[in-house]
Amino acid sequence: MQRSTFIATLAAAAIGLTTVSAMARERGPDFSALDADNSGEVTLQEMQAQSEARFAQTDTNGDGFLTKTELEAAGSEKAKKRSARMIERLDADKDGQLSLAEMKNPRRDPARLFERLDTDKSGGISEAEFKEAKAHRKGRPGKKPKND
Repeated sequence: MQRSTFIATLAAAAIGLTTVSAMARERGPDFSALDADNSGEVTLQEMQAQSEARFAQTDTNGDGFLTKTELEAAGSEKAKKRSARMIERLDADKDGQLSLAEMKNPRRDPARLFERLDTDKSGGISEAEFKEAKAHRKGRPGKKPKND
């Protein structure tokens, strides 16, 4: 019995941590939204409740299971929100669409990225440099490869 309780606790913690991680990537609820009782700390129970709420929101037919269609719909909704934020942030002339000039952002300058990836300054990115950058970035959403 103790083993099943331990496994259930680990599973609940993993779901909670996944939820918090996903929210951070999505710019989801902030700390105060997770801290439901305003105690100044987020408990495992609060993370579990948030995870369950997100599951219920995605489970549009309420049957307790997530189908491919429900998951795709949730992903589509997230993409719509990201697209709207991107247009809001980058649309300099506020015409509701993005030109190539508006998309060119100093933070996303391909030359800067290329310079960071070309660690040996050979003027080209080798397969080893590419793999190193990919490994450095792996598991770090939103992080750019660094030249250590």
